[in-house]
Amino acid sequence: MSYVDGFVLAVPKANLEAYKEMASKAGDVWMEYGALAYVECVGDDVPYGKLTSFPRAVQAKEDEIVIFSWIVYKSRQHRDEINAKVMADPRTQPNFETMPFDAKRMIYGGFESMMELNKA
Repeated sequence: MSYVDGFVLAVPKANLEAYKEMASKAGDVWMEYGALAYVECVGDDVPYGKLTSFPRAVQAKEDEIVIFSWIVYKSRQHRDEINAKVMADPRTQPNFETMPFDAKRMIYGGFESMMELNKA
């Protein structure tokens, strides 16, 4: 079964195009090093919950949109090998001064698949 890195973050609506450009470049790097899939999704139906929700989790402000993304790998070992290459690649070195979102509020983690259903 596959292994997935998942991310949830808030991006100012004014920075969405800059985020898309950054994510596209990052996705190309991850895929170049062997990721099976790289997906970025823009929040469309993510209500602010009374107790928990995606916007609450990342402390999204009124002018921000929630992004939900994931990267798929063959295994945890495959992910660790790819991420070591990605993190050493100069194209993915973060510039916190020009980053189009607040990385301190990003939630991320690695997940081992326990079930996979696919039409493909």
